[in-house]
Amino acid sequence: MRPDTPAENVDHSAEAARLERTAARYPEDAEALLLQAAAHLELAGDRPAATALYDRLLSSADALETPHLVRALKASNLWEYGHEAEARAIIDGVRTASPRDPAPWVIVAESLESHDELEAAQETFTEGVTLLLTDVPEPPYSTHPLLYGRHRVRRMLGVSHDEWDTLADTLHSAHASSSTSSSPSSSSSPVSLDELHDPKRVWSLGSDNPAELEAEISRLRAELGAFREALSRPFPVAVLHWPEGELAELVGGYESLAVEYPSHEEHLATIEGSLRELAASGTPNLGIVTGTVPSYEAFAASEGASPGDADLLPQYATTLAARGRAVVWPPQRGASCWCGSGEAYGECHGVTQA
Repeated sequence: MRPDTPAENVDHSAEAARLERTAARYPEDAEALLLQAAAHLELAGDRPAATALYDRLLSSADALETPHLVRALKASNLWEYGHEAEARAIIDGVRTASPRDPAPWVIVAESLESHDELEAAQETFTEGVTLLLTDVPEPPYSTHPLLYGRHRVRRMLGVSHDEWDTLADTLHSAHASSSTSSSPSSSSSPVSLDELHDPKRVWSLGSDNPAELEAEISRLRAELGAFREALSRPFPVAVLHWPEGELAELVGGYESLAVEYPSHEEHLATIEGSLRELAASGTPNLGIVTGTVPSYEAFAASEGASPGDADLLPQYATTLAARGRAVVWPPQRGASCWCGSGEAYGECHGVTQA
């Protein structure tokens, strides 16, 4: 949710104002857009204004899609400008609510960590990991920061590895090896998570030993590479989903799209199959966006194209994802299926997932 452009290159106050204007034009996307605006205000140093935006969202008559995330971001922001007691109270509330989304857990745990509350940060990371990943065979991409953050804090505390730390090491090594193999110009071997989170690393920067400095530069390059990769995909790779009624209206109005969508059942099966293929190929951060005919027609008009042009469909999906409309795939354990059937994902489209 944080803007990835350096503050010296962007007028963050102006960008926040632009996002607020955009939110007024697209009320269905207001939550995601105002969260981005609040992040720009934080980067601009106007933390009271950011808090006002968080309060605006929380007091809205419309139900929020991510209320726990908004509260977590508000707590983190409050603590940064002296409202520690209120921030702690909100953090306690988020932990008690036990959200099924990993993002609020990461935000509040990192807030505690940044204020040297390492024991509390470890407890928070552990609560989130235990809730979301117990008996989960393959941790979703969105939960990786939980595991990595917990590993980092535990290294600073000097405690021994447990099974969650081992899982974090394994995920990091697999991801680093994949990144290295796809970058022929990289000659260095992947840096382990233990090295990256070594609390003694800071002393290496003041060393007069060239070998120690070279090793630290290698670690920093590995961290920077991972950071750049994360920023290169600020929103999920999203597949477009049409509810049954919307698809019938779409195909009825634009018969040329019947080739793309022979039936709603086949459409749903294609979505699940496509996402599984992407996951099997190693593509992280996958999601689903749900389209509506009025929204799609408005998008086509903005592009000066016909809604019957099938080439617009992936562009429309990407635009929805960029506006914060994507939901993470696969759903968290026990969550409802993405198709809207009301059944648990594991008993619906996830039933044949290995």
